[in-house]
Amino acid sequence: MRVRCRGLLFDLDGVLVDSTPAVARCWARWSELHGFDAEDVVRRAHGRPSLATLRELLPEADHEAEHRQMERWEMDDISDVVALPGAVNLLQALPPGRWGIVTSCTTPLAEVRIRAGGFPWPKLLVTSSDVQRGKPDPEPYLKGAASLGLPPADCIVIEDAPSGIRAGKASGARVLSLRTTDADSELTAAGTDWIVTDLSSVELDASASSNAIELLLRDPPS
Repeated sequence: MRVRCRGLLFDLDGVLVDSTPAVARCWARWSELHGFDAEDVVRRAHGRPSLATLRELLPEADHEAEHRQMERWEMDDISDVVALPGAVNLLQALPPGRWGIVTSCTTPLAEVRIRAGGFPWPKLLVTSSDVQRGKPDPEPYLKGAASLGLPPADCIVIEDAPSGIRAGKASGARVLSLRTTDADSELTAAGTDWIVTDLSSVELDASASSNAIELLLRDPPS
């Protein structure tokens, strides 16, 4: 299947890097300290800014202090944070000014994970530090598209989490989802346009017009 756009906006965790074990360890550590069920907390936290989860679970706490602690834990826990299949090759093949990363990480944490993945450095990086309202609000992807100088309708968002899919769709972009984290049924319920296994199923067609990015989806979408 061929999909055409003018710009690509990638989520980071679960799309470009596998940070799932590290994230789970950090939230399990936090859950043990505060008496929460770790599995439930990890599920709630996925695809959202950490600060939003902290505010939801501990409404009376010092959220900024809790957030700084969580960020330190996550930045220190990168021993098994690695690039997901196909991610490095696809980013290296794309024109540098036509793609960016839009993540719920803070800027310092995103930079650590981008380096851990060994990716080309993005010219566009939108993090939770740059927006007032995180995913599933469309603000992050609206800002990402604007930074590429494109209307959202000309962009494809690449996501793995229902909250990110909803953010991309609400911005007016189309969304390609990966099966790296959630079941197809959850991705479909969130409104994704296409589903593939991971970025090794996505190939750039180098013969496309210079004004367009044409992707070949080798894994049959759901």
